[in-house]
This record gives sequence, structure tokens and C-alpha cells, in this order.
Amino acid sequence: KVTTEVGKLLGEEKVDAILCVAGGWAGGSAKAKSLYKNCDLMWKQSIWTSTISSHLATKHLKEGGLLTLTGAQAALSGTPGMIGYGMAKGAVHQLCQSLAGANSGLPSGSAAVAVLPVTLDTPANRKSMPDADFSSWTPLEFIAETFFDWVTGKNRPNSGSLIQVITTGGKTELVAAHL
Repeated sequence: KVTTEVGKLLGEEKVDAILCVAGGWAGGSAKAKSLYKNCDLMWKQSIWTSTISSHLATKHLKEGGLLTLTGAQAALSGTPGMIGYGMAKGAVHQLCQSLAGANSGLPSGSAAVAVLPVTLDTPANRKSMPDADFSSWTPLEFIAETFFDWVTGKNRPNSGSLIQVITTGGKTELVAAHL
């Protein structure tokens, strides 16, 4: 349904970028009572949104355009206390790297890049973690400015890149993940 509605909205028009910023978090180990429910939720919030965005990019992204997906720095290694989250974000990483391939279906010269934040500074995160150190959280403005730069060709990573977004003491840096 999303593909159909976006197709009606855009028609033959192509866009410079598709920015998939959907996601969420749910914890739990493999023995957690909520394991299946949380895995399903994480799959819907991260994998399906990324899959839909990727498909939309094959239809509506300009040649040389940008598709961003939202992975997670935590999913670069095991996530025993948040199994569903780690599995879903790891799958987003794999999707991003697959989209960099020659036969992925993305338009010529376009790039798929995944951002891998630690914690984003959102109202929901502040509400759920009021005593946290906010100086280690990435401001949404930084993400928006980064996406703008990449869309306009400034410092845009290669397609398939997994870019960690690390904030320490109020200073944010982008660091390529090497698997």
C-alpha cells in the first residue's frame, strides 16, 4: 500500500534522497517472556521500514541519489540484553551492504548508507531515561545536517557504508565501521 500511495503522489518524478529514520528499541534476552513480541516489533520498526524505503528507492530515487537507513552501533557486536533489537539492526546493516551491489536495483550512481547511532537525543529518550548523560547523545540537528551534506554531495560515504555516529562530551563524530 505504501508503494502504491507514494507512486500516486510522485508519479514519474524522481527525488534526491529517501531518508529512512524509522526505528525503535526493545530489550530482552533469549529467555525473556517478551522475546517473540519484541523481535516482531523490532522487525516491523527497523526491517520493514528499511525494506519499504529500499523498494521505494528503486522506483523513485534519481540517478546519483541517496538512500539512508538506520542501523545501530550496538549491533556491530552481540546484543545479549536486547536480542530482537540487535537482530533487526544487524539485518539493516546487511541490507545496506547488499544495496551497494551492482544488481541491487538502485539507480545508477546512487548510494545506500546506514547511520549507526548510539543514542539519539529525542524527547522520548529523555522521558524514558531522565537521569542519563545527555552529553553522550547525538542531537537530531547533527543527523539532519549530515543528511543534507550527503544529499548535496559533501563528504558522502561510499554506497554500502555503515557509519557510526558517536557523541562524547557533546561532540559528535562520524566513524566508518569496518566489519
